[in-house]
Amino acid sequence: MKKITKRILAGTAACALAFAALSLSCTRVQVQGSAATAFADTSKPAVTIPSESLKVIEALQSSFRSISSGVLPSVVEIDVTEKKEVQAMNPFEGFDGWPFDFFFGNPNSDRDSSKNNKKREYEQKGLGSGVIVRRTGDTVYVLTNNHVAGKATNITVKLNDGQEFEGKLVGADERQDIALVSFDAKDAEGVIVATLGDSDKVQTGDICLAMGAPLGYRQSVTQGIVSATGRSGDQIGNMNDFIQTDAAINQGNSGGPLVNIYGEVIGINTWIASGSGGSVGLGFALPINSVKKAIDDFISKGKITYGWLGISLVDVTDDYKNELGVKGQKGAFASQVFINSPAAKGGMQAGDYIIAINGKDVKSQSELIREVAYLPADKNAEFVVIRGGSKLTITVKIEERTEAVSNDNAKLWPGFIASPLNKKLRESLKVDDSVKGVAVTNVLEKSPAAALRIQNGDIITAVNDKKVSNLREFYEALDLSRNKEIWFDVYNDGHTISTGKYKLK
Repeated sequence: MKKITKRILAGTAACALAFAALSLSCTRVQVQGSAATAFADTSKPAVTIPSESLKVIEALQSSFRSISSGVLPSVVEIDVTEKKEVQAMNPFEGFDGWPFDFFFGNPNSDRDSSKNNKKREYEQKGLGSGVIVRRTGDTVYVLTNNHVAGKATNITVKLNDGQEFEGKLVGADERQDIALVSFDAKDAEGVIVATLGDSDKVQTGDICLAMGAPLGYRQSVTQGIVSATGRSGDQIGNMNDFIQTDAAINQGNSGGPLVNIYGEVIGINTWIASGSGGSVGLGFALPINSVKKAIDDFISKGKITYGWLGISLVDVTDDYKNELGVKGQKGAFASQVFINSPAAKGGMQAGDYIIAINGKDVKSQSELIREVAYLPADKNAEFVVIRGGSKLTITVKIEERTEAVSNDNAKLWPGFIASPLNKKLRESLKVDDSVKGVAVTNVLEKSPAAALRIQNGDIITAVNDKKVSNLREFYEALDLSRNKEIWFDVYNDGHTISTGKYKLK
């Protein structure tokens, strides 16, 4: 019995020593029932970072804090209400007679379509972001996207300090997806206006911050780099190029600013490429330089005014370039020209390959569209074109673009797109190599070509009785400066006929 007692006492002492050792190894131990909780030691740094490296990281963090605190006061949330109409559904559609008429009455009984086809109006709410870009007296102007505020019937602007103001749409533009909203503030002097930077200086790899109200989380900031510049907006129907960034952009960020390390706005967040609708690191912002003019236009005119040249452009393949004699040359191809347009008055022709505007090289069709759009009306612009293998300089007096003139197919010469008669097209049209000319595609309604009864799939073999075997010869024969009337020889299904004469006014 004594031996057993000694063993128990020895075991108890060993447990006590082990518990004491455990107590010394942790900062604190709390025992609640049978569970023990160990708290981390806060008396020393979690990791050891070399002092020089730490200074760099702290400087970067300090920079982000300064940028955020300096710019966020100019970033706003925009809440909108938009009225929409839908066709009202008739629950009695297709049910005539008893028992429906007896119990409910039949709204179709009078067969009055004007009563049955009613539209129902409902309100749809949404939100986006914006950035304060100007203050004039008590009026404050906020730049945002057209798809955020362009069709809104009610607009509420929420500042970062919690103040809310009733907004008013100053102007909106669908081509650039940009809009300007204003609100009146008695204490407008306290409103912070953002500084607009120079987006032409932005380069791939630049650090940037995206700000706004993603998913309604106001005053959010994400950081990344500029992934690319000059991204085309064609896939969303936008005439601008875009700055691409991996800084997280989500729904609600639209209209918010993309900011550089100097706290300057270099872009307006506009869209994301995503299969899920959330950020996957492919965000796109309108370059701020492309919308600076829009701010002035909206305030002074309520709309953006665009320059109009009066040509129709198409993207061209290597087959086109080979036949035009511009192989390897970047530029934009004017496949058609509006009669009596600024281009026609200045001497530009259908078939001209434009390689420069006002001393700046033209690299693509979309770039030329932007450059012309930003030109002021009633000002001269100088174009360099390749025509018939030779370079020509043409001076054109730009006019203001209106939908009426730019959509008038009756003035678009020749009213179709001429295509190279390559092997694939010959097989499709069942035309052998003995037939020479250019193929007709995309004939426009009400155009000169339509008036001459020219159809898609026709082959133009001669212009004014002059044989043509390729695009270069075809466009040379279309010279409007030498011809006041033009007719075509057209081959189709083994037959060649001459069209009537089209008189150019």
